[in-house]
Amino acid sequence: MNASDERKLESIRTKVKQFARTVPLPGTKFKAIFLDEADALTSDAQGALRRIMEQYADTCRFILSCNYSSKIIEAIQSRCAVFRFRPLEEDKIFEMILQVAESEDVEIESDAAMAIAQVSLGDLRKAITSLQVASSLGPRVTREMVYETTATAPPEDLREFFISCKEHGFRDSRMKMKEIQDKYGLAGTDLVNQLHRELENISFIENEKKLEITEIMAEADFRMVEGGGENLQLDSMTARICISVSN
Repeated sequence: MNASDERKLESIRTKVKQFARTVPLPGTKFKAIFLDEADALTSDAQGALRRIMEQYADTCRFILSCNYSSKIIEAIQSRCAVFRFRPLEEDKIFEMILQVAESEDVEIESDAAMAIAQVSLGDLRKAITSLQVASSLGPRVTREMVYETTATAPPEDLREFFISCKEHGFRDSRMKMKEIQDKYGLAGTDLVNQLHRELENISFIENEKKLEITEIMAEADFRMVEGGGENLQLDSMTARICISVSN
């Protein structure tokens, strides 16, 4: 059951309880109840679920999946074995993308598969969706197609932004930032997040400066989320980064 759709107390008391109280199939010891997106359940619904888990523990096994385990009440967590799944490694996603492409007769370049592995950030579902979208644009999936369809700027373009901040000043850096935004269709917060991820790989900026830049990016991101003007905040961020790396 998708718990994000059936999140109310009444759904737990009717659907889940009615299924839990039925007898298991002949030859089986228990039934399985799988609640997807369980962190969307209301507190009252989780309280009712806890009582059902206690009453029918002999004939039912409950499986709950969620994105935020902190939203599951402690009474349920203490009755479950908790498994936490980490993001997949890039090489594993790379192998799976090649395997899916081969099985679906999609021609894909090796560097395009690696680009998908990098932009997916460990999420295999996102990686396969990216492959599907890129493959719909032409007979052969290229690296450029991947970045254009995933609203992600290539690392070399992000690196050029930092080089421009350090060597060419605010005007050129601002132009480079606008060029990246327009070419890849990035929202302001997306651009900040991608610049932050690439900052770790920039070797010509000292670690102390990276700390300053991270704080500058965090402030710009916060202000945009709170409703600040996107262009003004990005210009302010660019100006402050130029001052930071030039000193």
